[in-house]
Amino acid sequence: MFHVDSEVGRLRQVILHRPDLELKRLTPDNAASLLFDDVLWVAEAQAEHDAFAAALRDHGVRVHYYGELFAQTLEISEARAYVLDHVFDPRLHGPLAVEALRGAMDGLTAAELAQFLIGGITKREILELGPEPKSIAFHSLDPDGFVLAPLPNLLYQRDTSSWIYGGVSVNAMRRRARMRETVSDEAMYRWHPMFAPGGFEIWLHGADAEPATIEGGDILVLGGGAVLVGMSERTQPQAIEMLAHRLFSASAADRVVAIDMPKTRAFMHLDTGRGNSRSPTTRRRTCIPRSRPRSGAAASGC
Repeated sequence: MFHVDSEVGRLRQVILHRPDLELKRLTPDNAASLLFDDVLWVAEAQAEHDAFAAALRDHGVRVHYYGELFAQTLEISEARAYVLDHVFDPRLHGPLAVEALRGAMDGLTAAELAQFLIGGITKREILELGPEPKSIAFHSLDPDGFVLAPLPNLLYQRDTSSWIYGGVSVNAMRRRARMRETVSDEAMYRWHPMFAPGGFEIWLHGADAEPATIEGGDILVLGGGAVLVGMSERTQPQAIEMLAHRLFSASAADRVVAIDMPKTRAFMHLDTGRGNSRSPTTRRRTCIPRSRPRSGAAASGC
């Protein structure tokens, strides 16, 4: 049912995220910590997104919206428990606040919960849902401080989950601002009715791969059993080896070529750095063959 064997082949289905509350909560003060250089004009971003989605549909592409898939996932009790258990962490929110915060959010409908998990929720909004947690960490927040920060980078859907041949890699993200995206995707691919029946591989299981991180903007499916992966500031060689091992074990690929990239924001990912042919985007490459060649023999296809 799901298979990607080319970056340029016919597109049949796609997951998009329509910008909404999470971009409205992007400000000059928090933009940098949320990995944005500036705030965006949300209404214009939504209009451009809608035009893009309409163009895809006009070409016969089935468009799935991330927010809808996530809300449908949260209708399932096991998925909801998994997400809330992983989102509210005593190391981040304080051990005295976690139970109360989790309880307040668990009382929301699936659609409301998805909106706040994507768009963020403030201390003031938490207090509208229930009693104040008896926690130093919670009490120290400003009224409009975020208990959960917004996730504006959900615009970049290919980073958190990457379809490679007959399976998906749920990726461990490099920056804290994006780590919650991995939890949501893990739940969606495990419990959403569209994915729960299986029929595809899961190459990497998100946070299980930490601290080795990999992001989908560095992964290009070349076809013919080959995959190109950029070693950028976001993607580590250890994660590339783990991905290659899984692909080779399932005979899904026979070559993984790793490209060493400058570790700077300007060359954030392979799919952004490759756009400027005059820039020194790569320094060297390493090919991981499916099997180690005999001594003195060349690695086939590398």
